[in-house]
Amino acid sequence: MDGPLKNILVVDLTRVLVGPYCTMILSDLGARVIKIEAPEVGDDSRKFGPFIENNSAYFMSLNRGKESIALNLKNNDDKKIFLDILQKADVLVENFKPGTLEKWGFGWKIICKKFPKLIYASASGFGQTGPLKELPAYDMVVQGMGGLMSVTGQPNSEPTRVGTSIGDITAALFTSIGINSALYNREKTGKGMFIDVSMLDCQIAILENAIARYLSKNEIPKPMGSRHPSIAPFEAFKTKDNYIIIAAGNDKLFEKLCHSLNMSEEAKNEKFKTNALRCQNMDELKSIMENKLKSLSTKEWTQKLEKDKIPCGPIFNIKDAVENPQIKARNMIVDTYHQVVGNFKTAGNPIKMSVYADSLKRGNVPDLDGDREKIIKEFCN
Repeated sequence: MDGPLKNILVVDLTRVLVGPYCTMILSDLGARVIKIEAPEVGDDSRKFGPFIENNSAYFMSLNRGKESIALNLKNNDDKKIFLDILQKADVLVENFKPGTLEKWGFGWKIICKKFPKLIYASASGFGQTGPLKELPAYDMVVQGMGGLMSVTGQPNSEPTRVGTSIGDITAALFTSIGINSALYNREKTGKGMFIDVSMLDCQIAILENAIARYLSKNEIPKPMGSRHPSIAPFEAFKTKDNYIIIAAGNDKLFEKLCHSLNMSEEAKNEKFKTNALRCQNMDELKSIMENKLKSLSTKEWTQKLEKDKIPCGPIFNIKDAVENPQIKARNMIVDTYHQVVGNFKTAGNPIKMSVYADSLKRGNVPDLDGDREKIIKEFCN
């Protein structure tokens, strides 16, 4: 891929999701990514379903456009190969439990002396400091400990996991932001740095309204279903045949909504005059709105409200979402290639840049150790 990170070499010591997602972003932005995998077994996610002809679609969706070499970092010969690759690398990304690479002789304090311009990024469950630093963590663990599950789901429901691995993905995004910032800093200083990203920290960072409510009002938020805690109307409403999302984020939009729904009296009602009042009386307002909305289907209401410029939309399943013409127009489903599976579709890159083409074709999915000969020849002369 052509992009702003072209000629940047990333050594990828990561596996499963948080690290591979981060390095996939860097690859989509033009970086060359060499994935270091464990001999014989490779990245754990090669064994995660769903499978296509015994190949993991999960792995393929995260590792397009990368190269693979299998190295045992406890083996002296493989250690030398690894150091030869690092000699030319700009970035090293790893997501081992803190202390693991130190045991193998590749901790930051050692590596920075050998490669002072290297950017060394570590993404882990709890980070490199603090009482929990040595504990392992998976996505759902940090969703729970980060407070996210406490505000997800319906009122009085059992603890509910967010439907995607947001604990991993947010850490991947923050790690990629840190790496790009470090690359810019290196342009000014000529020096690399260590980046320490904790999955748990990232969950705290995205708590948004929930953390604001607690820190300012000492309120402990609870699950509210689809309802927004401080904006109304801003949730899913029943229609004749399904649900529609309506998000009237200010008083002017609410007035427009009332006009669209033939609710002129409600626009003047003192109970609904301001957003704060609507939040206090949302159950009553929702009942009035759904009484109006039940007359038409979700599709009919969506067309009408879109015409009136009211923020709204249906609730799509994954098939509907992927096949949405808007998604196609934005190149958000792209093609990659695997030598056994053939062409394989996966999610695209949402970062669109005016000076770089947003190609529908991405780099191939690597076989385990599939690029060994080329990499050895290039880096181990």
